[in-house]
Amino acid sequence: MRPALILLLVLGSDPFQLPAPAPITVSAAVSLTDALTAAAGEYAGGGRGAIRFNFAASNVLARQIVNGAPVDLFISADEAQMDVVGQAGLIQEGSRVDLLSNQLAVVVPNDRPRTFGSIKDLADPAFRRIAIGDPAAVPAGVYAKQYLEKEGLWQAVASRIVPAGSVRAALTAAESGAVDAAIVYRTDARVALKATVAWVVPTDRGPRIVYPAAIVKASAHLTETQRFLDFLRGASAARVFERAGFTVIPTAPR
Repeated sequence: MRPALILLLVLGSDPFQLPAPAPITVSAAVSLTDALTAAAGEYAGGGRGAIRFNFAASNVLARQIVNGAPVDLFISADEAQMDVVGQAGLIQEGSRVDLLSNQLAVVVPNDRPRTFGSIKDLADPAFRRIAIGDPAAVPAGVYAKQYLEKEGLWQAVASRIVPAGSVRAALTAAESGAVDAAIVYRTDARVALKATVAWVVPTDRGPRIVYPAAIVKASAHLTETQRFLDFLRGASAARVFERAGFTVIPTAPR
């Protein structure tokens, strides 16, 4: 017993202290940056371990995971990009859940404030450049195109669309004045400093926006990752998400 005790003391270890949980890597949609960072702060504050985030457009994150990026948890801004990872056989069985919902909003630069009577106002020729996420890949852009098509506006504005690499890039374009309007998530509009909300898409008119989360099968930290996912589905994280403008989806794992 004595040699073992001496070894612990030499290494500066406390024989009664459990090792700190391993940090996990979370690849998450860029629109979740502020809310997830705040939620992870509460999580880490409880001594439950550190979280490393990789924020980007969901299509970029899905491609990274398929190509072998070391990720523990994936949170996408749409079901299609989660399906890409799932169809590659890279999701831990039974771990996928629908975590959050969101709404679209139209924002305009602060120096050109305007309030819409309806989304039809976007057809006004004054809106010469309209930023959205790339409608061929970025979830926010896919949602925006779906909505504009449903409202019969896509053909009227298609030539004025400026595709962006992510929803935050579309927001930045509006804040910088590089475009006359941008279609982003309502949660992005809430953190904008130099853009004003002109229109929030009603939930009964807009696309169904779902943020699914799933553990990546190759995770080396399955226990720690499941613990963090459980936290994100709990009451404490729900308050963080709701303050940020998200809607929490109560659901069972698939």
